[in-house]
Amino acid sequence: MAAPMWMARHWPTNIHKFLFHSQKCHLTFSKYSTIKQSIKDILERGSVGKFGETEVQGWIKFAREQKHIVFLHINDGSTLKNLQVILDPAQISSDVNFGSCVSIKGELVPSPAKEQPVELKASEITVLGKCDVLEYPVKKVPKQDPDYLRSIPHLRPRTDFIMSLVRIRNAANMAIHSYFQKNDFLFIHTPILTSNDCEGAGEVFKVESEKLIMAEGETNDDESVDKKQYFGHPTYLTVSGQLHLEVMTGAFTKVYSFGPTFRADSSIGRHHLSEFYMIEAEMAFTRDLEDIIRVIENLVKQATKEILEKSEEDVHYYLKNYSPQNQQNIISNLTNKQFIRIPYTEAVEILEKKNNDFQFKISWGCDFQKEHEKYLVKYCDNIPVFVSDFPKELKPFYARVNKDDKTVSAVDLLVPEVGELTGGSIREDRFDILEDRLNKLKLADLYNWYLDLRRYGSAPHGGFGMGFERYLQSLLGIKNIRDTTPFPRSLRNCKL
Repeated sequence: MAAPMWMARHWPTNIHKFLFHSQKCHLTFSKYSTIKQSIKDILERGSVGKFGETEVQGWIKFAREQKHIVFLHINDGSTLKNLQVILDPAQISSDVNFGSCVSIKGELVPSPAKEQPVELKASEITVLGKCDVLEYPVKKVPKQDPDYLRSIPHLRPRTDFIMSLVRIRNAANMAIHSYFQKNDFLFIHTPILTSNDCEGAGEVFKVESEKLIMAEGETNDDESVDKKQYFGHPTYLTVSGQLHLEVMTGAFTKVYSFGPTFRADSSIGRHHLSEFYMIEAEMAFTRDLEDIIRVIENLVKQATKEILEKSEEDVHYYLKNYSPQNQQNIISNLTNKQFIRIPYTEAVEILEKKNNDFQFKISWGCDFQKEHEKYLVKYCDNIPVFVSDFPKELKPFYARVNKDDKTVSAVDLLVPEVGELTGGSIREDRFDILEDRLNKLKLADLYNWYLDLRRYGSAPHGGFGMGFERYLQSLLGIKNIRDTTPFPRSLRNCKL
């Protein structure tokens, strides 16, 4: 195709000379530039003498001064490992200490230390940000106290504990997206603001304006509209993107979302957050719960394998310092064992035999407490277990009612230490049954639009949701879920 005339007028007469000239300019520029390598790249390549003068920027994690030499360990967040830097004492000032942010130029040389192939022989060091080591709340200790770190959220990310977590979260994000993309799911941005309480439990954060909002032509005398209701009706922070994904399954076969959700949970337990991330997926053209179960199991297995491959160093750090002794076995079960499947009725029979050991007694029709979930997984040799076909009173209105009219086609995945990780169901696509359930719950008017999805070209479909932080808690064996996210929000706690 010929180039447009306006573009051709601005091209050089000889395009080959133009391109060659551009390349020469680029090469000339590169020859005199200082290449900045990440510490991860330097340590992985062992690149002695390949980059010429190298510039490293990062934070001092360790400093030791001897009579004729100074040793610094520098980290830039790219890896758990530090780069050792050697300097002449005359090169440094009193500002070069633990916690300082520095830029160092020098030459990479072979390192006598077994831990790393190279070290940086510094020719110049510049302090970019001073740090008063005596006042600095972060101390260099082999094992950080997670409870203390939560009290300093603005400095918490500078510790190995959170730096490793953030790299693992990044790898987990990419692994989850990779699974869905490879399996032809479309990524949907579901809204954070919504007029729906998806779970129907009332644990929502209401969104209002701090001041009166008046549209053009409205006056203070007009009482027909609540001026603090910006959208003209009650609006909430979302507790789930599921209903919006169901809307999308009216046009697309497989969709998923991965975003923040919010729940005004009154619990202060170690398994609860008020803001957390949810992985949710919906699939059209299925009435078989096993279809949902297979996707959940494959997602967990494949994501875990990819995380272990991409973040082996950081995962090992958690296993060594913060995880229970059996965590390696738990990870092996996540990746290598077929997950167990049992119906709710059978699970209750197992639990009833241990009722004397439980704080909350269990019988058919009761919802599981955390102690019940953990026991079931332990009973199954710490292999994740799918529990299906719950009493319909225990699940939301959208779960498809089974033929017995007592249970619904719903499933929970239970994992070690955490309990419930995912919840899913075949969605009720039969208009009459869904309308009847909504009428009994007095929700038919609110969810008339949801009935419309069944009125006009409905497809049988199902889906699930998985808590991202709960997944990380299970994978790493982290005791408190508030240590799976850099900025935890929970009851009475929203720092920064």
